[in-house]
Amino acid sequence: MNPFKFYNPTTLYYGKGQIEAHLAEEVTKYGKKVLLVYGGGSIKRFGLYDKVVGILQNAGVEIFELPGVEPNPRLTTVYKGIDICRKEGVDLVLAVGGGSVLDCSKAIAMGVKFDGDVWDVYQRKVQAHDALPLGTILTLAATGSEMNAGGVITNWETKEKLGGGAAPYTFPKFSFCDPENTFTVPRDQTVYGICDMLMHSFEHYFHPTPNTPLQQHLIEAVITTIIENAHAVLENPTDYDARETIMYCSTMALNGMISMGLEGDWASHKIEHEISAIYDIPHGGGLAIICPNWMEYVMDTNPERFANLAVRVFKVNPEGKSQEELARLAIDKVREFFKSIGAPTRLADYNIGDEHLERMAEQAVRFEPIGHFKKLGKEDVLAILRKCL
Repeated sequence: MNPFKFYNPTTLYYGKGQIEAHLAEEVTKYGKKVLLVYGGGSIKRFGLYDKVVGILQNAGVEIFELPGVEPNPRLTTVYKGIDICRKEGVDLVLAVGGGSVLDCSKAIAMGVKFDGDVWDVYQRKVQAHDALPLGTILTLAATGSEMNAGGVITNWETKEKLGGGAAPYTFPKFSFCDPENTFTVPRDQTVYGICDMLMHSFEHYFHPTPNTPLQQHLIEAVITTIIENAHAVLENPTDYDARETIMYCSTMALNGMISMGLEGDWASHKIEHEISAIYDIPHGGGLAIICPNWMEYVMDTNPERFANLAVRVFKVNPEGKSQEELARLAIDKVREFFKSIGAPTRLADYNIGDEHLERMAEQAVRFEPIGHFKKLGKEDVLAILRKCL
């Protein structure tokens, strides 16, 4: 494995009653002025907004609000949040929502302390070295943003969607994960969340780093657990045990715990970013389309890794089968799973044709070739996109 340093400073509160017991004490560690960031208003419909506001008001906290964060959070919304924080002297950004709200809040927290345009950080022109304190209350199991420093922002004017952050400054100081806050998530959003956390696991699983047996088994355990609980969550949205397990899988898939000492691939994510930058589709849906097609394209790089997935996760009997046969069966099983939970399978499901494929392929590799399991250039990305049609 690679030499590594691991650091994750987020205080994590999991389960029922944690918000009521600990939110006030965590928030007031950082001051008395809070920017409350949230999305389309669902937190008001199921009562979480009133709960959080009541706790903060009882603690003497002054609240400023930034509602309406988009599913693919926009740079313009980030700018609005930065302006509010600077004008009002905000001490802490509190994100209440899913990964998009959390990503937007990280960009705001970073931008407030950055002397310049925060978009320059996402374009890799400069690095940020500070951020306002950030806290999160999660309402959707998907991205793992509650326990990592990264986030993704869309510049709708330029049709660019880029990941960035400023570790360790953009790690949340604290995060609350109560599975009951995910009970009312619509079915399609639950599906997209499952796709996203599964893809985070795959991005780690397919890597070129030698001597990572423990990491491989840890990642396989996360993948297996997601698959085992996905249908239970979809069939009974208020199944606390299944929601709790899925939420924990989401956190573990992208908090660094299962990927120490290895360099994951991440090509699929970068390809998807180019699709949703233009078409504004759900991130998890785009990943479900790309994943099996990427797998088919890179399988020959290391058929053994795919064969292990078939045998260890999908319990395929290896007797009498070559590694290549097992590898193809693994990809078939992945495709079948996505289909079984109702995820999209082709770009055509979003009425996306071939008119922007060249642009998306070129943009995906604008900084450098992508992927670590197999390096991909523009023509490789274009071939994968065509397979997705």
